[in-house]
Amino acid sequence: MNRRSIFQRSMLLATGVCAALLSACSTPHIQDYAKETPALELSDYFNGTLDAYGIFSDRSGKVVKRFTVVMNCSWQGDAGTLDESFSYSDGTTQRRIWRLTRHANGRYTGKADDVVGQADGQQSGNAFNWSYTLALPVDGRVIEVQFDDWMYLLSDKVMINKAAMRKWGVGLGEVTLSFVKR
Repeated sequence: MNRRSIFQRSMLLATGVCAALLSACSTPHIQDYAKETPALELSDYFNGTLDAYGIFSDRSGKVVKRFTVVMNCSWQGDAGTLDESFSYSDGTTQRRIWRLTRHANGRYTGKADDVVGQADGQQSGNAFNWSYTLALPVDGRVIEVQFDDWMYLLSDKVMINKAAMRKWGVGLGEVTLSFVKR
């Protein structure tokens, strides 16, 4: 075997290993949850008053902030309003009002005052995934952070939410919260 052939085989092997590693790190697809129950219908679950309890953990996994949320939610046809009142462990408060629109095939769009552009989401089975950019105040300035947000309905009263936060593709941390419907 000559050097060129050895080099080509080595490169082919390295490419295969890299592809396998990258596929192992790939994110789930919303269709993976199509047969999961109970089936999530956003307008049913996010209707009325809900309480949420959450944490923000940094990229090392350390919990750096805790919070609670009271949500007042309502729907008129395909238009939903989620009025969220946050109370953080450091004593600060925040309010976000989501305006959601239901589209065909389980698709949703959403807007809020601190969302840059539009949130786009998809529901399937017991899961909902959406992505959006949030303008977050940090140390006296505002930074735009991308969210990959996953919600999983566990029962008619409880849903778990995990959201990965990134800036320029770099992981900043994760938000984890549980919703409890009153």
